Amino acid sequence: MIMNKIEELQKLINECDNIVFLGGAGVSTDSGIKDFRSKTGLYQEKTKFPPEYMLSIDALYNYPEDFFDYYRNNLNCLDALPNVTHLYLKKLEDNKKLKGIITQNIDGLHTKAGCQNVYEVHGSIYNNYCTLCHKSYEAEVVFNSTGIPKCSCGGVIKPDVVLYGEMLPPCYEEAINLVLNAEMLIVAGTSLKVSTASSLVNLFRGKYLVIINNAKTDYDYKAI
Repeated sequence: MIMNKIEELQKLINECDNIVFLGGAGVSTDSGIKDFRSKTGLYQEKTKFPPEYMLSIDALYNYPEDFFDYYRNNLNCLDALPNVTHLYLKKLEDNKKLKGIITQNIDGLHTKAGCQNVYEVHGSIYNNYCTLCHKSYEAEVVFNSTGIPKCSCGGVIKPDVVLYGEMLPPCYEEAINLVLNAEMLIVAGTSLKVSTASSLVNLFRGKYLVIINNAKTDYDYKAI
């Protein structure tokens, strides 16, 4: 049954030359990175504050030490390597079939795999900046720090990831255009509970919508 579905998907991929991929945390679990909402995800763990709050701009401002402790303990994926999904997407891009990868992940694994057209709509752990002078910092500076990471000017070094309560980056507009013009949209590893992803699915008007996820989503009825 699974093999039949894989073969069917490959036939559709062979037919299309304007494919867009939309991925979430489930794409990176085979690289050893925990997802968020599954039974073994980060959001199931007990924390001082609700997990979603721990990843909010509010927590960063009001409880910075707690925020950075949580961030360092749970989102450090510097040693993670691309898995078969990342590498297959690289192959599709090389074959001029895949026009763009829209990812909610902040792990940078699509870039590590060599993909070029990656839209990190939730930012990346690899980009960090001082909130006062805007000096850039490597991810290792934050993950190897203790307490609140500080710039030489005294400002807080903030990971350039989209926290709850923050606006999406400009690349989200580019992601919208990709989806609007796509012939095929492959959605994988996301529950589609976050509006960042679900809004894009609602905008898709192409021929084939494919959803690959361990659990059912509210948008399965739209998929082939």
